[in-house]
Amino acid sequence: MSYESHPPGRQPRSLTSLVPLLVVLVAALVVLQLWGLFNRGGLPRFALDPAAEPRPIAPAGDLAADEKATISLFKQSSQSVVHITTATLGRDFALNIEEIPRGSGSGFLWDEKGHIVTNYHVVENSNRFKVTLADQSTWDAVGIGAAADKDLAVLRIDAPAERLRPLLVGTSADLEVGQKVFAIGNPFGLDQTLTTGVISGLGRQIQARTGRTIDGVIQTDAAINPGNSGGPLLDSRGRLIGVNTAIFSPSGTSAGIGFAIPVDTVQRIVPQILRQGDVRRPSLAAEFFPDPLVRQLRIKGALVSRIAPSGPAAQAGLRPSRATSDGDVNWGDLIVAVDGKPVETSEELLAAIESRDVGQRVQLSVVRGLGTGRQQTLDVPVTLAPEPGE
Repeated sequence: MSYESHPPGRQPRSLTSLVPLLVVLVAALVVLQLWGLFNRGGLPRFALDPAAEPRPIAPAGDLAADEKATISLFKQSSQSVVHITTATLGRDFALNIEEIPRGSGSGFLWDEKGHIVTNYHVVENSNRFKVTLADQSTWDAVGIGAAADKDLAVLRIDAPAERLRPLLVGTSADLEVGQKVFAIGNPFGLDQTLTTGVISGLGRQIQARTGRTIDGVIQTDAAINPGNSGGPLLDSRGRLIGVNTAIFSPSGTSAGIGFAIPVDTVQRIVPQILRQGDVRRPSLAAEFFPDPLVRQLRIKGALVSRIAPSGPAAQAGLRPSRATSDGDVNWGDLIVAVDGKPVETSEELLAAIESRDVGQRVQLSVVRGLGTGRQQTLDVPVTLAPEPGE
């Protein structure tokens, strides 16, 4: 008796084993037929309703009070916000002079003379500026000046006064975490965009393009994206409280952490730019030991290392540090307060000085005679002068 053999690994299939496959095939054919009916508009007649009409509109009712307030704020304040595009003059491959686009950002009208405030980083390295107003008219702009250390700049357009709606200005010293805020700008080139949020933090620090620290910065969760830079941050009354400047975001888009330069800084810087084209930083004309070294000495304050001859610090009688003949150090004056407000580092001292104006008189609290038996605390009046070289 012989038996028909099968190749290794293969067994003959029974009809019972083929049933699941047949079920799948039949289901697939049904689905394909239904799909064809849908695509041909071939639904059964009983599924149609020849009398079908649009649904009745539900009464809208009145808007909520906070919605009305936001709408009113936007209508009022957006008239003051502008879209800025920048370019530089360059040469193409044929060496013809042409404008090379660089980028865009936001700004706002400062006054009826056509002055526009924006961020320095929006206009840096550019020499051609165009400003589009809320009425969609576009104007050539010229640069008036900038304060790179504060990331602020001023442009000007020659537009009729009736087209210019300066923004209302508020204050930032009295802000509270939790206040509602509103940002208007041109994120990704989408002009007249409103975003809302709250003040998330106060007194933050960010770095300007120059590496200098900008103090007192406002943190907000209102969405701020590329293109919002230079636009206004407003309070619930539509007043300027900050200039949107930077975001913290791994992706480069809004992550709910935005930063705005406080309006009190803007109020101090912009008039200087309008008067003289730049900002003269006040200075003591003194140098200070690095803060880590001062901490190692277990003291707090700004420890004077050197003083420029004939500068404000020298004229006020402040004392520098000096090396002795035996290799020891006679420490200079330790500045511990400015106008009664304590400073614990040289960074805090410089921030306090830069918040003043050139020519302003300040009172420094100074510890003299560190490490000696004759240590004493003195109040030393100093008249601030422009930073050397300015």
